[in-house]
Amino acid sequence: MTVPQRTALTLPDPRGVEATIELAKWAEDEGYDDLWFADSSGVDALTTAAAVAINTQRCRIGTAIIPVFSRTPAVLASTAHVLNKLSKGRFILGLGSSSQTMMENWHGQKFEKPLSRVKETTLLIKSMLSGEKSDFDGDTVQSHGYRQIPLEAGEQPVYMAALRGKMLEAAAEFSDGVILNLFPKDALPKMMEHIRIGAERAGKKLEDVEIVCRHQIIVTDDKPGARDLIRRGFAPYYATPVYNAFLAWAGYEDVAKTIAEGWAAKDRAKTTGALDDALVDDIAILGSLEECQDRIREYADGGITTHIVSCVSPAEAQTTFEAFTASKFSF
Repeated sequence: MTVPQRTALTLPDPRGVEATIELAKWAEDEGYDDLWFADSSGVDALTTAAAVAINTQRCRIGTAIIPVFSRTPAVLASTAHVLNKLSKGRFILGLGSSSQTMMENWHGQKFEKPLSRVKETTLLIKSMLSGEKSDFDGDTVQSHGYRQIPLEAGEQPVYMAALRGKMLEAAAEFSDGVILNLFPKDALPKMMEHIRIGAERAGKKLEDVEIVCRHQIIVTDDKPGARDLIRRGFAPYYATPVYNAFLAWAGYEDVAKTIAEGWAAKDRAKTTGALDDALVDDIAILGSLEECQDRIREYADGGITTHIVSCVSPAEAQTTFEAFTASKFSF
């Protein structure tokens, strides 16, 4: 079984809940296959996903991602059950570790053993969804005596987000799909190899694993301006320890070091300047409609199956979203 190619729109809309619902309805009408929520500040992904579920009929609804540090496994399992029912089986629970900055500064949680925490949370939630009484003592999560109304085996998929080798392998081995984010394009073959290793451990073929990616896309005739938006928006991501280590792992050790130094010194110019034009063009998808569409097709050829369209430019967001409607784009 080869996983089909899918187009997806990122949610929530930064303007709020009402705008998110309207954007979701528009995307479904325009032929998008999926709607994937980020867990951002102000608009909770899971409760808003419920609103979107009852205002749409066809699109899958996923999370990319819900941090495992901010909610307990039992809360996530019970929420996933409700969303499965509200969406009539269209919901996908995507889990990840997020970053030190968000989990420690926003939520006041200790960001420890992210690989173990995501893996153990995934395994525990999957057993809870099946109705098993919990009896779990992991290194990072524990639960005893919890039970909820069961779903059929495999009815509610749980995906894992991953960046580097061990997490990529664990995601392919222990979850139902793999979620990628913010990688330089030359790193994709290396990432795919780790996904293959993990899939084979579980008796799966690489082509049977759904691989989801949130692409940062700006359809524009102003590439310099678009590059500056990407630098300002994502250099701080690469300053966090988890993404900084990922950038070094992907082959950009000097860039990662410069970003870390600039961030520590509160030198914004040094931090953002470390992302030169070539690297920004490798991480993001910028340019004409044809350039952006061709890049998505290139990623499809490289193994990504579900392509989440995200745009950090408010002025160019609608143009970008329209570029991947069913009437304008196909693989």
